[in-house]
Amino acid sequence: MSITSFVKTLQNIMRNDAGVSGDAQRLEQIVWILFLKVYAAKEELWELHDDDYESIIPQECRWGNWAVDNKDGEALTGESLLNFVNETLFPTLKGLEVDEFTPVSKSIVKFAFEDANNYMKDGVLLRQVINVIDDIDFTDYTERHAFNEIYEQILKDLQAQRASGEYYSPRATTDFMVQMLKPQLGERVGDFACGTGGFLTSSLNYLINQVKTTEDRELYNNSVFGIEKKAFPYLLAITNLLLHDIDNPMIVHGNSLEKNVRDFNESEKFEVILMNPPYGGSEKDSIKINFPLELRSSETADLFISVIMYRLKQNGRAGIILPDGFLFGEDGAKLAIKEKLIKEFNLHTIIRLPKSVFAPYTSIHTNMLFFDNTKPTEDVWFYRLDMPEAYKNFSKTRPIKLEHFQSAMDWWENRVEIIDGKDEKARKFTAQEIIDRNYNLDLCKFPQEEEIILEPKELIETYIAERSRLNHEIDNILNDIIEMLGDVE
Repeated sequence: MSITSFVKTLQNIMRNDAGVSGDAQRLEQIVWILFLKVYAAKEELWELHDDDYESIIPQECRWGNWAVDNKDGEALTGESLLNFVNETLFPTLKGLEVDEFTPVSKSIVKFAFEDANNYMKDGVLLRQVINVIDDIDFTDYTERHAFNEIYEQILKDLQAQRASGEYYSPRATTDFMVQMLKPQLGERVGDFACGTGGFLTSSLNYLINQVKTTEDRELYNNSVFGIEKKAFPYLLAITNLLLHDIDNPMIVHGNSLEKNVRDFNESEKFEVILMNPPYGGSEKDSIKINFPLELRSSETADLFISVIMYRLKQNGRAGIILPDGFLFGEDGAKLAIKEKLIKEFNLHTIIRLPKSVFAPYTSIHTNMLFFDNTKPTEDVWFYRLDMPEAYKNFSKTRPIKLEHFQSAMDWWENRVEIIDGKDEKARKFTAQEIIDRNYNLDLCKFPQEEEIILEPKELIETYIAERSRLNHEIDNILNDIIEMLGDVE
């Protein structure tokens, strides 16, 4: 089944169900069913290689015993199916007993269902959805990997529902950053706000070419680690890694900012860190206290930069996507973070990205910062990635592709300054020059505002996303004002 027809078939079925409201719920519904189908396929493989394998899922709740329709008239459907899902399946999976000794491959079932919900109210339609998903043979290597393309489309569709400072990272951006950092087998790649797992799967796609032996395969299986705060992206990320043949997906459902950064030990540090942290959010004092006083920013993305600096191993390397606000920001915490980054780490490259890379979901300018934990910064190279020829903007229908980074990849290996009149496309600045500019990293700017022309539907989506983001920022500012007034009283 093609990408478009698979997703549309499922969405069209669920549009007839009164219990499902909007595409966001439709996607959530698809994903928990999809997870159980993928997990069942993995269990078949595990049982094949281990005669003593025991599933954590009770027999009656295993996929083959309730979901598979053998076309003999015996399959659960209608009210019987709804009653089973709501009164047996979900309570059972949510109530699974796990402890520190439970293998990750088993405990993920409980964690995946902690906040999952069945929205469908029509058991006949639910049976139709299950049958469509069951038609995919995830035990077949070729079909499983072909489905990754469909899964990628599901993640893109999910993006349209998110407007809270968290944006699906286009595959081209994650692939480019991974290729620049060149992770190697034996190194661990970390993402502490991993969302749906884009950076982790790009890393796995890069590492798989290095796998030659069974020992290499073991290193590959343990090469990525993620943390995700929100339940639905967490479930998506877990499924994503299972589809990439990671039997024990090391993804934690939690908040990376809740631990005091001074308490991280060597085993909690990474050789490679790749992130696109949420930005525009505001953190409570109970979170900010986990950071040294001078680094206590209210901006979520700023705090994640500090987390990266504390969790990057000696000689480790990092790549992070950040908005322009960090580059030119001059509040106390931002300056302190940039000072630490310059004086204690080697901030060697900043790639300025076109405004519409994340269009239509946000028009905020973003940047890629690359640094390592080898020495203090001596020089910082800036490179401005311009829009490709014949493009006025990127959009949902014309997204950025890896080939659009080719000029940056060529430049990366042979760095030269590129200055055309007053416009600086690529230039090297010394650390002292940046310090003298009060740590202003807003250099090699775009010479003029890009003209963004969107289709009407995308224009409306952009407006809705931007309005939601601005409302969120206004709420944060009002909360800060209320807290300040409370202190005054």
